[in-house]
Amino acid sequence: MKKLTQTNLLRRLGGAAGAVALVLGAISATAVAAARDPQYAAALAAKEVGQQVDGYLGIVGASNADLRRMVDDINIKRKAVYAQKAAEQHATVEDYAFTSGCLLIAQTKSGEMYQAPDLSWKTRTGAPPLRDSRCP
Repeated sequence: MKKLTQTNLLRRLGGAAGAVALVLGAISATAVAAARDPQYAAALAAKEVGQQVDGYLGIVGASNADLRRMVDDINIKRKAVYAQKAAEQHATVEDYAFTSGCLLIAQTKSGEMYQAPDLSWKTRTGAPPLRDSRCP
């Protein structure tokens, strides 16, 4: 079966609402597990990590071995979920991850770090985050 592009994936899922429901369901297990990790919570609060536009967690600034291990572990789990859900939707992992990144960035809270469309790191304020124009 032909793979779907991100745009066609969103259309097939019923637009933004369908994409939100599907992706949120897919990433909820890994997000909940990560949120329970005190190391993740501390890194998030310290602005050492942030949500990337590609759907993965990124390191903001300097890194260390423990931080790198934690981020890699979370990203491996995310990729496994993305791969499974993308296969179910006949989409690419990259398109599915991108859509997830859009939604994860939208869910950031004030004070958390996220990547803007130009790939620069931003601190979320009370205003909506800067997101790629292709985001649902």
